[in-house]
Amino acid sequence: MIEWKCLKCKKGLDEDNLYIVEEINYEPMGDSDVLTKRAYRLDVAPKVLLNELLYSYHYLHRKSGGYKSGANIGLWHDNNLVGACVFTGFPVPEIVQGAFGLDRNDQVGFWELSRLVLHPKHQSEQHNLASWFVSRAIKQLRAKESVRAILSYADADYHDGTIYAACNFRYFGLTAPKKDFWIVDDQLDIFSGKRMIKHQRGVIKGREGEWKNRSRKHRFLMVYDKRLKVFWKEDKWKKQDIKK
Repeated sequence: MIEWKCLKCKKGLDEDNLYIVEEINYEPMGDSDVLTKRAYRLDVAPKVLLNELLYSYHYLHRKSGGYKSGANIGLWHDNNLVGACVFTGFPVPEIVQGAFGLDRNDQVGFWELSRLVLHPKHQSEQHNLASWFVSRAIKQLRAKESVRAILSYADADYHDGTIYAACNFRYFGLTAPKKDFWIVDDQLDIFSGKRMIKHQRGVIKGREGEWKNRSRKHRFLMVYDKRLKVFWKEDKWKKQDIKK
């Protein structure tokens, strides 16, 4: 996997050679701060700071499931981590079968951009910081790892994939409609205010719950290996109005 150099940290390093921090402080920014991309740099996103960023500002409010085995590339402004691209392997091995007609065990070089997050004070459509960051994060990934293709999803309830379209990802429509069984949980979710959690394997005997439609996702692919043939049906991407 990627070997990232660790930046110096005033509070020391943990057992994984990553930052130990007590809190993250962000200073107010003016428009001029966002305008100059030279004020930003890309480097490792230590897991302590990464999780803080994901919990606070990503719409799912949780970390990426496979983030430990991937590459976490951070966007830094001064000494603050203000964004992150989390690259992991494909979420299920069968994707290489459906998308490329390969054996399910052929997973080397296939990546998912499973989380993209930016601190709200650093988001600006006018200055295209998100697409600028994604493009350079992919460049760093390709410099250090075998990359045959990169997959990313945009939850249709929250996003239309504008950033990926701007980065020249190819669009392959929406995922198929599916349902998940949600069970009642004893612990309240502080972000959603709900007491239900998704259980993807179906009904649990003796547990209260209900079937709910799973949100469909826009599928985007960036293919670098010219030998790969994509079997998914490609579609024309269109910007959409998001109701939520």
